[in-house]
Amino acid sequence: MTNLRDVFKNHKAFIPFVTAGDPSAAATVANVVALAEAGADIVELGVPFSDPIADGPVIQAAGLRAFAGGITVNGVFDIVAEIRKQTQVPLVFLTYANIPFKYGYDAFCAWCAALGVSGLVIPDLPAEEAPEILPFTAKHGLDLIPLVSPTSGPRLAKLVATATGFVYIVSALGVTGTRTSFAQNLADLIGQLRTVTDAPLCVGFGIHTPEQAQAMAQVADGVIVGSAIVEQAAAAGKDAPQVIGAYTREMVAAIRAAAK
Repeated sequence: MTNLRDVFKNHKAFIPFVTAGDPSAAATVANVVALAEAGADIVELGVPFSDPIADGPVIQAAGLRAFAGGITVNGVFDIVAEIRKQTQVPLVFLTYANIPFKYGYDAFCAWCAALGVSGLVIPDLPAEEAPEILPFTAKHGLDLIPLVSPTSGPRLAKLVATATGFVYIVSALGVTGTRTSFAQNLADLIGQLRTVTDAPLCVGFGIHTPEQAQAMAQVADGVIVGSAIVEQAAAAGKDAPQVIGAYTREMVAAIRAAAK
């Protein structure tokens, strides 16, 4: 499908998240480029949505800042076009289902492909509804990245049946946000997933320290970090690229160490 699988061939991946348009288009471009230059393997770009059911307060606040700055779906595509002038780091969108539905699945996926967006993470898309968009992701060569949680249980095989790029494992119940504890059955969950899919397995939701990232990388193929990046960028203002770049280098080093 895309180049996402290649990312995981020789090492564990670090996947940071930023919200598109927070606090501006130019700032988003600068932040994504900084993440890429600091060693991020894939960058997850959040498409702001009015009712983000999986987002905690930090990422919700980022979405509100982006809306205040006038972000639109076309504006997100414009941001990606600017990013592509400076880096070819693999990108995936985190978007809620209503956005590509309202935009038009074919047009949305076509723009993703044209601009080098490799895949879509859609938290509110049930597996039963995935066949609605799958023909269009397949047509345009995009990966539809499923989410599974510690309570997915007997649905695991169904949830990952169409996984291509990677599987997004939610580390704990609830919404996004930094945490000090995670689901106790993560290792077992990852073991179960490896019996039903050969897609790389990445863990997200709540991870924010190098120690946590290293621990997750011991059992998973990649680590996803969102709220910690968004919070640091918001606090740093114009210095955000330097701050999140330094943080990314720490996280990458921790993850690489886990793979040795």
